[in-house]
Amino acid sequence: MMKFSIPKMKCGGCAEAVTAALRKLDAEAPVVVDLANKEVAYGGTVAPEAVLSALAAAGYPATSAQ
Repeated sequence: MMKFSIPKMKCGGCAEAVTAALRKLDAEAPVVVDLANKEVAYGGTVAPEAVLSALAAAGYPATSAQ
């Protein structure tokens, strides 16, 4: 799974928005949010750049945490 750091993710609503943005890329891919560490793990097969772009478009700019 790919891991991403999302500094702006601060609450449950943020986590839901991040999850929704990633589900648009692949509805079946696993998404694991770690709100305490402001990270998300994504198990989809899309390129990391596509994930970063989707998160930024949702208002949650991210960086790779791997």
